[in-house]
Amino acid sequence: MYRVSVVVPTYQRSDLLNSCLSALTTQDFDPTAYEVIVVDDAASEETRRQVECWAERVLPCGHTIRYLTATGRHGPAAARNAGWRAARAEIIAFTDDDCLPSLRWLRAGVNAFKEGVEGVSGRIHVPLSCTPTDYERDAAHLETSEFVTANCFYRRSALTQIGGFDERFTMAWREDSDLFFSLLERGTKLAHVPEALVVHPLRPAPWGVSLEQQRKSMFNALLYKKHPALYRQKIQAAPPWHYYCIVAALLLTLSCFIKKLYKCGFVAFCIWLLLTGRFCMQRLYSTSHEPFHLAEMVVTSIFIPPLAIFWRIRGAIKFRVFFL
Repeated sequence: MYRVSVVVPTYQRSDLLNSCLSALTTQDFDPTAYEVIVVDDAASEETRRQVECWAERVLPCGHTIRYLTATGRHGPAAARNAGWRAARAEIIAFTDDDCLPSLRWLRAGVNAFKEGVEGVSGRIHVPLSCTPTDYERDAAHLETSEFVTANCFYRRSALTQIGGFDERFTMAWREDSDLFFSLLERGTKLAHVPEALVVHPLRPAPWGVSLEQQRKSMFNALLYKKHPALYRQKIQAAPPWHYYCIVAALLLTLSCFIKKLYKCGFVAFCIWLLLTGRFCMQRLYSTSHEPFHLAEMVVTSIFIPPLAIFWRIRGAIKFRVFFL
């Protein structure tokens, strides 16, 4: 019987998965006391062969690596559910294929399960340069997040009690907060162990990546619907009024010019320009001022507020909740 099962969802990222598996198979932990379950959300033949090669390579050392595919719904929540339900241990550890668990990660996490403890979170380190981009600085907020699936441990009984991850979260966003909030609301005893360290290196992001990421705002609505009090307490204390003001100024500008109210339109445009410029400067504070990044900040700062509001409204409609 294994003491812990490690679940790693993956999606066509072979290089990252290799680094993650290398870290997981060099743990300061009895190799016969844990298993690694890789859940492939892409059902890729290449990933299957990759994991099977790893399994054969480390088998003489006593390690067990298993390959699963996610069926039915897809997304990281569904993949993690498939993983923990197929696991053979009472304690389930979660990390991601782009993470590097430290040498004592498993030992520190498992040893924290004292009497009554049902869940354990570890520490995440995101290496940053002296002048990060806006995307890198935002990603580094993982370091202060609570119970993210890049680094957490749960008893199987706790996961069973709440039905695991909500598979309506089809992107890697808020599904871990939802599970964490569900346990908090039940009074589950949880612990934080900084010694259980995972390093989360940042990958190069395409130009304008922040525009694509606004789609995640849709799932904020679902999290708010399920846990309104905890959402306001731990995620966002108030609606993003600055976004709403920017969008309102933009709509007023367009409306005035359509109606040929040019003076009113000019005033509205100046307000929009002032608010958008302020938003852009906030994003540039303590980040890179390279010309390429400056241009990205200017362009994306124009489009982020309307995109964010669109996806928030889309989420409110999709999940039938009043959400600003």
